[in-house]
Amino acid sequence: MEKLTNKEEEIMQALWKLEKAFAKEVQAELGNTVHYNTVSTIIRNLEEKGYIKHDAFGKTHQYYPVITKEAYRSRFVSKAMKEYFNDSYKNMVSFFAKEEKITAEELREILQVIEQKK
Repeated sequence: MEKLTNKEEEIMQALWKLEKAFAKEVQAELGNTVHYNTVSTIIRNLEEKGYIKHDAFGKTHQYYPVITKEAYRSRFVSKAMKEYFNDSYKNMVSFFAKEEKITAEELREILQVIEQKK
């Protein structure tokens, strides 16, 4: 599966939240900030890419995700790890520490989670 564009991810976020929805419901979930035709086009693209399917109700379609949010996150975090951090969690965490995106307290919490798994 290919990586989604920002707009596609935005629509997937709405579908993951709604679980099943018509295009107008997705548009409403986005706060009506995206034109209906744009939402409809992106939904069709997502279906072509294999991320969603639909149930037909006459001429109307109700869409639902076929990949979970967790599966998508796992796939693309793994890809980012390989491409940007040499497949090293240490490198990734070090990056966030250097960028001051993670605190020492958060690192201690992560260590506790690791220790509890042993």
